[in-house]
Amino acid sequence: MTQNTSMDDKNNVFRMESTTTLRSESVDLNEKYNPFENRNVPHTTSTLGSFFHLLKSALGTGLLAMPAAFKNSGLIPGSIGIVLVAVIATHCVHILVKTSRDICEECRLGSLSYTDTCVKVFKHGPNRLRSYTGFVRNFVDYAMAGVCLGGTSVYVIFIASSLKNILDHFYPEHKYSVELYCAILLLPLVVLTQVRHLKFLVPFSIFANVCLLLTFIATCYYTFMDLSKAPDVNLISSVEQWPLFLSTAIFSMEGINVVMPVENEMSNPEHFLGCPGVLNATMLVVVILYAVVGFFGYLKYGESVLGSITLNLPEDEILALAAKILVAVAVFFTYFLQMYAPMDILWLRMKERISQKYHNLGQIILRTVSVTITVVLAVAVPDLELLIGLVGAIFFSTLGLLIPIVVQTVHKWERGLGKYSYILWKNALLLIVYIVVIVSGCYSSITKIIEKFI
Repeated sequence: MTQNTSMDDKNNVFRMESTTTLRSESVDLNEKYNPFENRNVPHTTSTLGSFFHLLKSALGTGLLAMPAAFKNSGLIPGSIGIVLVAVIATHCVHILVKTSRDICEECRLGSLSYTDTCVKVFKHGPNRLRSYTGFVRNFVDYAMAGVCLGGTSVYVIFIASSLKNILDHFYPEHKYSVELYCAILLLPLVVLTQVRHLKFLVPFSIFANVCLLLTFIATCYYTFMDLSKAPDVNLISSVEQWPLFLSTAIFSMEGINVVMPVENEMSNPEHFLGCPGVLNATMLVVVILYAVVGFFGYLKYGESVLGSITLNLPEDEILALAAKILVAVAVFFTYFLQMYAPMDILWLRMKERISQKYHNLGQIILRTVSVTITVVLAVAVPDLELLIGLVGAIFFSTLGLLIPIVVQTVHKWERGLGKYSYILWKNALLLIVYIVVIVSGCYSSITKIIEKFI
């Protein structure tokens, strides 16, 4: 599912405590435990509401990058590849949720977060792996933080590219580099990232979502208006470019970090998995939208399509200009929402080492340094398409592919791997896919970065 996700709600909640209802009477340990009946969630979400939450997390700026992804694969491999990526992403979400439910039943808990699921699996897994529990918690938490920081660095270059595109049109005699726009963004990003309470960011989230919706509508209007095939469209692009397609697709569709909070807060969590189920219904809509936008966006603009299709919109029309401004504003405000989770994770690990009287200063320094890192990364790779490919290959594939398959394998190792150990063979195949994605994605992205900027 895509740190396209949208990336807009993908990381709002990372650490959710177990919500187990405690009973005063004695509990029969031989009685089958139902986690769903032991969740104490003050405000549950309906099945339809959960569908829209999950859909919203998967539809974000990554959707605008899909035409560039199709450019790296060609129309035919892109159409097939987007379906395969969706199937693999959906399966990995499924096994993570199923494993979380199984370990909740075994440990008699109502629900677990992503990180806590991984920790419990290792804690109750094979004896020789139990000593790695602390490492697993650190690895998953830092992978979460990496997804957020990597994703927000993409946001910085996204905003900077949009600003350059807009201002170059109005002031053609004063054209500045994307790197300069990234540097200019540093101060406002640092200042506004100092907001430490999520409730104060809610209005910005609503406003950003409205802006993105209007941008999508305007983009679709220009894409399908007078649709004609560009002369340089490839049915099949060079195989050397395919890894960039995979990395971008994973970045756009992978929203696994928001899955557990959504499932944990459902009023009818049994509706999440299964057929049709919330997960399958959401991913079906997502893959259709991504395939349509990617296919027809590339069909119209061909090899000239940019990292965000909004950058290809006309520069002299009010509607197109409004769309570019709206998406820049939307991503600007979304940046703070995405920074909330990694700041929370990192601060929880740092505050115990800092004196209470320096906590405020410590928070300021942490947030300033983190924002600076995202801006420096954006300046180092000032190409939206290549940065998305690099971040997708490293961080999003790790969180969305590697961790779920390892967690399921460890959990099932002593509990049964299925007939002919099919779970082990299936996960070994998925591990190969992960290795191919991270190695080829990194190689292709870094090679192109070196060719372009060094």
